[in-house]
Amino acid sequence: MDAFDAFERATWDSRAEPYARTFGRLCAGTAPALLDAAGLPDGAAPGLRLLDVGTGPGTVAAAACARGARVTAVDAEPSMVALAAHNVPQADVRQATLPRLPFADGEFDAVVGNFVLNHVARPRTALAELTRVTAPGGRIALTVWASPGAAGQALLGRAVEAAGATRPADMPAGLAAEEDFPRTADGLAALLREAGLADASCAPQHWNHIVDPDDWWAGAAAGIAFIGQVVTRQPPAVVTRIRGAYDALAGEFRRPDGLLALPHTALLVHATA
Repeated sequence: MDAFDAFERATWDSRAEPYARTFGRLCAGTAPALLDAAGLPDGAAPGLRLLDVGTGPGTVAAAACARGARVTAVDAEPSMVALAAHNVPQADVRQATLPRLPFADGEFDAVVGNFVLNHVARPRTALAELTRVTAPGGRIALTVWASPGAAGQALLGRAVEAAGATRPADMPAGLAAEEDFPRTADGLAALLREAGLADASCAPQHWNHIVDPDDWWAGAAAGIAFIGQVVTRQPPAVVTRIRGAYDALAGEFRRPDGLLALPHTALLVHATA
């Protein structure tokens, strides 16, 4: 297993519940637009065979079921599979890991992946597998975080930097250069065109994530995602400094009611198999 993929598996191990309570609420913000882009407008495509890859707690799968799709959902992490199966009993939820999916060629009319390509070591290989299981003429719709990110995306990283903390040496710095791609609208659309998909179109999605400052910190404190691993693998005194820096910097985003309004930007791409 690639070192990046191994790190991802360890990062998400048994973290479904804290993810769902914290950063999962942020990622839910793109679900309606993702399904629209996949050719699943609300109530307009009953019986459409849809695959949700990297389903997490099942947010997108549940929304697709509500729109009348026949949903299959997969995730690499067993705790996510269990939570999604509980949250979306009407979907067929299974454990599966990109770039190998246990489905026949062309089995689905549409395939979606909400923030999946940013969690695999070989995005082109993963995309080829998503293309394989999509029927000719079917739609693929994906989201990734834009880079550089919006101000809300940078808050926790700024706190780490202000506290003088550094990334542990054994954590991967990112994808291998030959596997990476520009996290821009043009870069993501080009990735889908390279995979042989037609009519690739990508647009930024901007929104403010409204969240209690303690709840946002709780995601990092639970070791969720890359930033959470950076935080939790520091000595206790450094974690305390990071929290202090976070509290100070969060004031830039605090509303009169005490909640934070954190600007985020994602990229939403869709194309035809």
